[in-house]
This record gives sequence, C-alpha cells and structure tokens, in this order.
Amino acid sequence: MSVGSLYQYFPNKAAILFRLQSDEWRSTSELLREILADRMKPPPARLRALVHAFIRSECEEAAIRGALSDAAPLYRDAPEAQEARAAGEGIVAAFMREALPKASDTTRELAGELIKTTLAEVGKRFSETPHSDAEIIRHADGLADMFCAYLEELARRGRHS
Repeated sequence: MSVGSLYQYFPNKAAILFRLQSDEWRSTSELLREILADRMKPPPARLRALVHAFIRSECEEAAIRGALSDAAPLYRDAPEAQEARAAGEGIVAAFMREALPKASDTTRELAGELIKTTLAEVGKRFSETPHSDAEIIRHADGLADMFCAYLEELARRGRHS
C-alpha cells in the first residue's frame, strides 16, 4: 500500500499509531479474557499460560513498541485507553476472586496489581533484546513460577488466618 493510500484512511501518523495501539489493547484484552476465564483449567495453569502468551507477545511486538511509546502521550487518556484498562482490571479481578476465594478484597486487589505491573515491566524489559524460543520459555517459566508461588502463599495464609 502506498503512503498516499494510507493517508486516505488516516489523517496523520498519530492516527495510525493510535489505531495500532487500540488494536493492541483490544488484542491483549481478548487474550487475557480467553486465558483467565477458561474454568476448565485450574487458576495456576491459567496464570502460567497467560505469562507465556504475554511474554511471547511482548517479544513479537518489540519492534513497534518504540513508535507506540513515542506517541503514548497523545492517547494515554483517550476513552479507548480507559476502556481497555477497565476491561483488563475486571478480568484480573474476577480471576483473583477465583484464585484466592478466602483472601480479602484488599489482598486480591494488591495481588492482581502486583502481577499485572510486574508482568508488564518484566515483559517490556525482557523484550528489548532479541531472545531465542528456549530463552523466552525459560524466562516465562521462571516468572510464572514466581507468580504461582506468590498466589499459593496468599491462599495458604487465607486458610490459616
């Protein structure tokens, strides 16, 4: 597609980047929902699957992340961004209620926030340099082990408090 044809659909570069970012938000929300809402698998297996899918996705999207990050101030507070954040928070909150049924709302909320923040930051940093499939799997396994151990400990505390 020529540049001229592209600008028939988008008025400027920022609009193109916003569309790419919006599509990424939608895709990430769908991935999150698909994995975490699958009640056929126990919560630790879903969390592990999510970590693997997210880390792989971050590595695949690393090339475009620079352009999207540069344009982020233009759309960070857009309704689409707020909607994507709210959808993600709802999905994670529902998962945490299932994974930690005896924990307090405060504990579940904190656990969800720590996992989301850590996953996003580690995924971003890890994907800044290219990695082999084996390295991606090893890294995702380690991160998933850490999250699963954390939830297991919170569940254990909930049973004994």
